[in-house]
Amino acid sequence: MNNKFKKVHCTSYRARYKFDLLNEEFIDENILVSYLEKIPDVNSVRVNKKAASIIFDFYDESVCSEIDDVLGSLSIEDLLNDSSDASVCVSCTSDEAPSLKGVVRASSALIMERFISNNTLKATLTTGAAMPMLIDGVKELFSEGLTSKVLESAAVGVSVFRKDYLAANSTNAMLELGEYIEETTVHKSDDLLKELSKPNVKEAWLETEIDGKVTEILIPAEDIKIGDIIIVGAGSTIPIDGHVVSGDASVNQVSMTGEAEPVSKTRGDRVISGTVIEDGRLKIWAECIGNDTATQRIKHYIENSLNEKSSVQLKATKLANKLVPVTLGLAGISYLISKDFERVASVLQADYSCALKLATPVAFKSTISKAGHNGIMIKGAKSVEALASADTFVFDKTGTLTSGELEVMSIDSYDSKWSEEDILNLTASTEEHYFHPVAEAVVKAAKQKGFVHMHHEEVEFIVAHGVKTEVDKKTVIIGSRHFLEDDEHISFKKYEKEIEKSLEDGRTLLYISYNGKLLGTIGLSDHVRHNTKKAISDLRKLGVKNIIMLTGDTKEKALIISEELGIDEVYGSLLPNDKARIVKELMADGKKVAFIGDGINDAPALISADVGISMSKGADIAKATADVSLLKDDIEAVVEAKAFANNTMKLINKNFNATVGINSLILAGATFGLFSPIVTAVLHNGTTIGLLLNSIKGVSQK
Repeated sequence: MNNKFKKVHCTSYRARYKFDLLNEEFIDENILVSYLEKIPDVNSVRVNKKAASIIFDFYDESVCSEIDDVLGSLSIEDLLNDSSDASVCVSCTSDEAPSLKGVVRASSALIMERFISNNTLKATLTTGAAMPMLIDGVKELFSEGLTSKVLESAAVGVSVFRKDYLAANSTNAMLELGEYIEETTVHKSDDLLKELSKPNVKEAWLETEIDGKVTEILIPAEDIKIGDIIIVGAGSTIPIDGHVVSGDASVNQVSMTGEAEPVSKTRGDRVISGTVIEDGRLKIWAECIGNDTATQRIKHYIENSLNEKSSVQLKATKLANKLVPVTLGLAGISYLISKDFERVASVLQADYSCALKLATPVAFKSTISKAGHNGIMIKGAKSVEALASADTFVFDKTGTLTSGELEVMSIDSYDSKWSEEDILNLTASTEEHYFHPVAEAVVKAAKQKGFVHMHHEEVEFIVAHGVKTEVDKKTVIIGSRHFLEDDEHISFKKYEKEIEKSLEDGRTLLYISYNGKLLGTIGLSDHVRHNTKKAISDLRKLGVKNIIMLTGDTKEKALIISEELGIDEVYGSLLPNDKARIVKELMADGKKVAFIGDGINDAPALISADVGISMSKGADIAKATADVSLLKDDIEAVVEAKAFANNTMKLINKNFNATVGINSLILAGATFGLFSPIVTAVLHNGTTIGLLLNSIKGVSQK
C-alpha cells in the first residue's frame, strides 16, 4: 500500500508529517500512536486527526527514513492486527484495582488520635496521615490549577493549621473513603464493558487431509484461513464467524445476542464467534476470521466507547471546573464575615466537581454495557446522545423492515417434461453446497416439499454469476439473466412475457437452463417482519416524529408496504448514492436523523446520518460504519436501543440537577456556619456516592 504523506517540518529531534490515512473515518488515534511508537529510536508520537498531522519526537534524525517507510506502507489492517491482542484501550482503563491503603491510613489516624493527649504527637500523626492528600493537592494546583482536589486538600490543611485534629482526620478519612468508593464504582463500570469482550480462543480443531485421509488437527486460532473447516464440540467457544456444513448443536448465544435460550444450529445456519456450543458438534466453514469476526468488532467498539466523551459529558466537566472558583470565593466571603477558619474548612469541602465529572461517564458506560448484554453494541457516549436526540428514523427496506431472508414464491417451468418439483429439486441439488441467500432459500423450499436429490457432476461456482454442472451428461446453468443470456448465450426471447410478469410481482428471479435451453425460473422475495409494525408504533411512543422508508423498488410497491406499516414518507426507485443524499437533505432541514440499514450500499448513509444503526445480518462495512450495531436479528432491537438512549439522557439530567441542587444547599449551609467540616464531608461525599451508585445501576429499556 502506498500512502500519501508529506514531511512538513524537521529538526534534529522532531519532525511533523501530514498523513492522508488519518482522513479515513475509522482510524483509531490511540492504536496508531501505539503502532508508531514501536519504531526504533522514536521517543514519542502525537496525532492530530482533524489536521491529519503526526509529530514524532526522536533521538536521532536518521530515523526519519524508517518513519517514511512505515508511513508509506501502513494500512488499516496493520493497525487492526497490531491491536488484536488488546481487548480494550489501555490508555482508558486500568487493570489495577482501587487500593484501600488511603482509607486504612486515614481511619487509623482518626482512631489513634482520640487516645493521644500530647498535641505534638497528635499534630505529627494527623499531618503524616494527611500528607499524601496535601502533596497531591499542591501538585494538582501547579499542574491543573484550581480543582476539587485542591479545595479538599486546602480544607484538611486549614483544619490541621487550626489544630482541629478531629476535623482534619475525620475529613481526611471521609475523603479517602469517598475516593475509594468512587474509584471502585468507575472501575466496576469499566469491568462491565470489558467483560463483554471475551478472551480470544487460542486453539481450534481443523479438518484436513493427510496422506489421503481426512483427519482433525489442533492448530493455533490465528492460523485459521477463510474456507477452512473448523470443528467445535460441546463446551467449546466458536472461534470464527461462518456457516455450518454438517452437524447439529445447541448454541448459547447470550454473550453476543442477549438471547437467554440456546439456539438450535444445523447445516446451512450461520454461527458467530464468541458463542458456546452447549450440546452437539458442528463443522463450520470459516467465513470471517481474525479481526473480521464479531468478537473483534466488539473489542474495537469497546475501545471507542471507553475513549469517547459526549458533549453533555464535556459540558459537565466544564461546569465543574468553572464552579471551583465559586467555592473558593464563598470560602473567602465566609472568612471575611465570620473570621472563622472552621467555616472556611467546611466550605472547601462542598464542591460540585466529583459528582458532575464522575456520574455522567459512569451512566454512559453502564448503558453501553447493559445494551451489549442485550445484543446491542453502542460505539460510545456520543452515539447514545445522538440516538436520544434523533427524531427522524430512516429505514432501508430490505433486511430491516423486511426479514432479508428470501423465500421461494413461485416456480415457472418452460418445458412440459419438467414439473415445478423437478426444477426445484434440480436447482437445490446443484445449489446445496453454496452458502448464498438465494441458494439457501431454494434448498429450504426443496426440503419443505420432500427434497429428492438429483445426481450431478462437480459444481463450478462463478462468483457473482451462478453455478454450472452436468446432469445426465447435459449442462445445467443456474444464475442471473446476465450470466445465462450474455455469457452463456441462452435465448430468452420465447419467454419474455412470463419473465416480465414475475418481475412485475416484485420477485427476484433465478434462471435455470438445461442442455442449452431456458428450462424455467424460480421467483423469490422477502417478507415484512412480523413485528415491524409494532416496532414503528413503539418508536413513535419514544418521541420519534418521522418514519421514512427508502427502497430500490418502484414507489407503487413501496407505498403498499408503507400503508400497511404506517410509515410517514416513502422514497422509491432509488440508486445506492440516493440514500446518503436524502439523509443529508433531511439533516439540512433541521431533523436529527437515525439511519437503519444493512447493505454495502448503505455505508455512505450510515456515515452521513446523525446516528447509523446496522442490522445483525448486514454487510461488514455497514457494521463498521454504524454507530450502533445490532447483534440479534430483531427490528425491536432498534426500539430497545432508542429506549436505552432516551432513559440514559433522562438519568444524566436527573443526576445533573440533583448534583447542583444538593451541593448548592450544602455549600450554603457551610457558608453560614450550619455545618461543621465533618458534617459537610459526610453530606458531600454521601451525595457523590449516591449519584454514582444511581448511575452504575443504570437504566432499563422500559
